Amino acid sequence: MVRGRRAAVIVAPPGAGKTTRIPPALAADGPVIVLQPRRLAARALARRIASENGWTLGEEAGWQVRFERRASARTRVLVATEGILTARLQGDPLLSGFTTIVIDEFHERSIHGDLALALARQAWRARDDLRLVVMSATLDEGPLAAFLEGAPVLRVEGRAHPLSVDYAPETTPAEAIASLWAAERGHLLVFLPGAPEIRRLSEELRRRPHLAGATVLPLHGSLDADAQDAAIAPSAGRKIVLATNLAETSLTVPGVTAVVDTGLHKVLRLDPAVGLDRLETERISRDAADQRAGRAGRETAGRVLRLWDRRDALRDHREPEIARIDLTSPVLDVLAWGGDPRTFEWFEAPPPDRVAAAIETLARLGAVAGGRITPLGRLLRRLPVPPRLARVLVAAGGSPLAAAACAVLTERFHPRGPLPAASSDLLALADRLDEAPPSVRRAAEEIASAARRAIEDGGGVSAVEGDEELLRKALLAGFPDRLARRRAPGSPRLILASGHGAVLDRESAVHDGEFLLALELVAGARGPGSEARVRLASRVERTWLGASTRRVVHRYDPEGSEVRAVEIESIEGLPVSERPVPPDPAIAAGLLAEELVLRGFDPSSSAAANRLRFAGLAVDLRAAAEAAAAGRTALPEIDLLGHLSAGDRRKLDTAAPALLPLPSGRSARLQYREDGTVVAAVKLQELFGLGETPRLGPRGEPVIFELLAPSGRPVQTTSDLRGFWERTYPEVRKELRGRYPRHPWPEDPWSAIPTHRTKRR
Repeated sequence: MVRGRRAAVIVAPPGAGKTTRIPPALAADGPVIVLQPRRLAARALARRIASENGWTLGEEAGWQVRFERRASARTRVLVATEGILTARLQGDPLLSGFTTIVIDEFHERSIHGDLALALARQAWRARDDLRLVVMSATLDEGPLAAFLEGAPVLRVEGRAHPLSVDYAPETTPAEAIASLWAAERGHLLVFLPGAPEIRRLSEELRRRPHLAGATVLPLHGSLDADAQDAAIAPSAGRKIVLATNLAETSLTVPGVTAVVDTGLHKVLRLDPAVGLDRLETERISRDAADQRAGRAGRETAGRVLRLWDRRDALRDHREPEIARIDLTSPVLDVLAWGGDPRTFEWFEAPPPDRVAAAIETLARLGAVAGGRITPLGRLLRRLPVPPRLARVLVAAGGSPLAAAACAVLTERFHPRGPLPAASSDLLALADRLDEAPPSVRRAAEEIASAARRAIEDGGGVSAVEGDEELLRKALLAGFPDRLARRRAPGSPRLILASGHGAVLDRESAVHDGEFLLALELVAGARGPGSEARVRLASRVERTWLGASTRRVVHRYDPEGSEVRAVEIESIEGLPVSERPVPPDPAIAAGLLAEELVLRGFDPSSSAAANRLRFAGLAVDLRAAAEAAAAGRTALPEIDLLGHLSAGDRRKLDTAAPALLPLPSGRSARLQYREDGTVVAAVKLQELFGLGETPRLGPRGEPVIFELLAPSGRPVQTTSDLRGFWERTYPEVRKELRGRYPRHPWPEDPWSAIPTHRTKRR
């Protein structure tokens, strides 16, 4: 199938053997590169392939992950993480060293997986001898097969062992583990959202006496390779593995017979309000739950305990990262490849506003100009860190100190205990690199080596080792949009360049300085008034910043019903001072006119507008508002009727008069209401003798009379005067003549003289 069509989509459940068996079979026709989402799974898969095929690890079967490679020219199956495949396609768009590309676990929909698929598809189109296979356990294969131009779909059922799935929504993870530990004989695999939850549960389990014989091992991405390998290695004694979704993939933990699933995981999600990827704990999808359950049935019958209600609705599939995270790195990758990220043929295109934001950030870093990648941008792409940190490395000349700082950020190293006062939290952490796990120290060495080679090849100059001020300046080059200013000297409350507020973490070592860089932010809770927390900061000297700028801002003040103006002095977009100034009349007039139209004189609430509408006449409300506001700084009164022509004024007075003549010789003011009715409030005695209800307007709308007692209290509402006199007046007369004896209450209202006076007058 693959030989004939050169592409295939393979869907097989966990344990079917697709990941270990298919790549070696395809290698019979030439070298195969297998894309795996995670480093731990890549190393484990390479070992398994070597073992099953009698190959030598590092020879016929090898792996390549970030900062680590074990392969040779004889390698027939190379298992690589997503960034590695993308980098290879960048350097060699046709991927000439391989015959087949296998993208495994595509259902995880990471941004690197989507980018690798899109670039691999371009190479597949350009090379008629290149083959492309996409594999997944829980994939909606239809759209993917269509993306690969009608590639055939192969479904493999696998050898599924029986699974017993129970739900326990009120059970804690520790209680669930205790229950299964007593009931089962194999290892337990427990899925938790993240590393902090793993640490807390591990400590809790150690305090439980009946679990004293259990080996509790963590398994998450921030562990070094040795610790990760220890969690998945075969073990004679029983163990409890506390894992993140890292263990959902093709990774197998031998001997697992039971799974505890909290149903939660942590995902990055861009918060547009502050421009940050927020790590949020969310409910997993249905396919992820199936993946997790499958870990218990890989080798024998298994048991799964889900800590949520059976009736809870789960999303069918994972949400693609491309729809929810910052796109700076993949956009730079596309530009370096030679494409336009706005028209690039993604499997699923990202939101256009996210692409535009990424291009803007890259432009500020100097990596993009005029929509094209710059020489600096190409240099940044050669460095094994995200674009911002690559810019820091270049600005710092690739110094070992800068490399250590980048390793601290990328590997999220933070030692226990408070940091001493420093000009930069990042420098304070880099100074304690010897306390970091081996993976962090190794990353620092690899970053320094890669930076040194790239900068020397690019004609740059290496920096002096240990130049702390140079590094702080370099951080400003990499994070120009993260400038912040204290709201008051020594205050932890900050204002960011975005205009949002933030709070400096209490553990920050940066105790002084007016200007700071917010290097690592944790977005605050959603909702108004929330503020981000700055976990890592670095002081910025005022002399490093550009000259201040001044601008006058006009705002409408609803309390004073007037326009106020302030002159704001800013440095790099951050306000440092402001003072009140007289408002510009032209600008003020525009704001006032807008306020008149939007708030005070909308046609739905203006009495004058109601009258005009009743008469079938129109008036330009905005023109009237602009005329009233001209030359003003405070909200004026507006005369809509004053903008009518003489002819329209006559039509208005005829169709919708302001006053209604009464039989008593007086007049009543007419009220034109929003619902199109017209009302007159009149004392009952002033209408004696009037039998027909007056009608007004183009539609002959009857006047609704609010008939009043002598005291002005309403006693009846009617739009049918004749019916009122004939049927209702006798009852009203009976009720009111005793209460108001000085006023006339004739038996025959038709012949009575209308009046607003008492009988004696």
